[in-house]
Amino acid sequence: MDVGFIGLGRMGAGMAGNLLRAGHRVTVYNRTPSKQEALVNKGADPAAQVGDACRGEAVITMVADDSAIESVVHGENGLIKRLSRDAIHICMATIGVSLSERLSALHAEAGQGYVAAPVFGRPDAAAAGMLFIVAAGKKDALDRCQPLFDAMGQQTFVMGDRPPMANLVKLSGNYLLASVIESLGEAMALIGKAGIDRRAYLNMLTSTLFNAPVYKTYGGLIADETFEPAGFAAPLGYKDICLALAAAEELRVPMPLASLLRDRLLSLLAQGGDGLDWSAVSQLAAKDAGLRDRLA
Repeated sequence: MDVGFIGLGRMGAGMAGNLLRAGHRVTVYNRTPSKQEALVNKGADPAAQVGDACRGEAVITMVADDSAIESVVHGENGLIKRLSRDAIHICMATIGVSLSERLSALHAEAGQGYVAAPVFGRPDAAAAGMLFIVAAGKKDALDRCQPLFDAMGQQTFVMGDRPPMANLVKLSGNYLLASVIESLGEAMALIGKAGIDRRAYLNMLTSTLFNAPVYKTYGGLIADETFEPAGFAAPLGYKDICLALAAAEELRVPMPLASLLRDRLLSLLAQGGDGLDWSAVSQLAAKDAGLRDRLA
C-alpha cells in the first residue's frame, strides 16, 4: 500500500518503520526534517512538506495534540486540500472527541475517508509492532486500513462506525492508566514510609491481585524512579485527562477522580515535571509523605 506518515516522534518512528518492514511504500514527513533520515535510510521516501505525504492511498497522522493535527489538516498544503478523493486519513494520535467529529465531517465533505485509530502502548511496543489499536470508521475504510494496522499492532479493536467513538475509548483508557499510576504512587508512599522494599511489594502485587501489564510496567517505573527518558511525557498525560473531562462535560458525566488526576498532573508540571514521564506524578505522593523534598 502507498501510504504517507506524518509525525515521527518516539511512537511514530517505530510505527512507520514497521510499515516499511511489512513491504508498504511509505512517504514520511516530520516538522523537524532530521527525524526523517533514519527511515529514509531504510527505504522511506522523504516529504519536504505535508502535501508531499498525501499522494498515496492513505496518510497516517501521529502527532502530539489537537493543535498539531489542525496544523497539518488545514491550509493550502494540508490534508483536506492535498489528499485525493477516496484516499483515507488515518488519525492515530490521541485527540479530542469534538475535533474527531469535525475531521470526520470535513473529510466526508471533501470525498475522503477518515478513520480514527488511536493506540495503546509505549514506544517499545510501537517499535516491536505490538500496539493495541482502537479503530472506528466506515467498514469499507476500516477494511482497507487493516493491512496497515496488522503491520503496526498485535490486535485491532473496532469500536463502531463513527470515528469519535475510538477517540472516546482511548481517552477513557488513559484516564484509567492515570488512575493506576496515582493509586500505585500513594500505595508505594505508604509502604515505603514503613520501610518496606518497594520492589518486593511490587512483585507481590503483580504475582497475586494485580497480575496485569499496566501494574508491571508502571509499577516498575515508580519503584525504580525511572522517569527519563519519558515514554509518555507528563504534558501529554495532562492534555489527555483534560480532553477526557471535556468529553465528560459534553455528555454530562461527572468524573470526580478525573478532576483530581488533572490537578495532580498540573502540580507535576508546576513543579518542573514537563520533561518527565507522566508516571512521575507518583512522586507527588512520596513528596507529600515527606519521603523526598523534590521531584525526581
